[in-house]
Amino acid sequence: MGGNDQDGYYCTICGGIPPDKITTKKILIDGKETGIDQLDWIIAEVRKLNLSEDTVITEELLKRTRALNYVPTKKAKEYGEALLTEYKKSGGVTGA
Repeated sequence: MGGNDQDGYYCTICGGIPPDKITTKKILIDGKETGIDQLDWIIAEVRKLNLSEDTVITEELLKRTRALNYVPTKKAKEYGEALLTEYKKSGGVTGA
């Protein structure tokens, strides 16, 4: 690994992000581990809305996730379910 705190760190072999510096959180979507960039921020932003219905929470999670990540149209339902599960695990208040 090369670089420093001021200029950033990079892999000296490929120039990419060193594996120990990757902070993309991974969740299971349709049985496959999938990285969601900024997942903690997405959940925090949706939590600020104080929503109580799972369907509305899921829509808001998907909206923010799509802004920062690729979500295949055919897998939107699976992404929504996985995001809602992660939201609930992280202490989100949910209803029916």
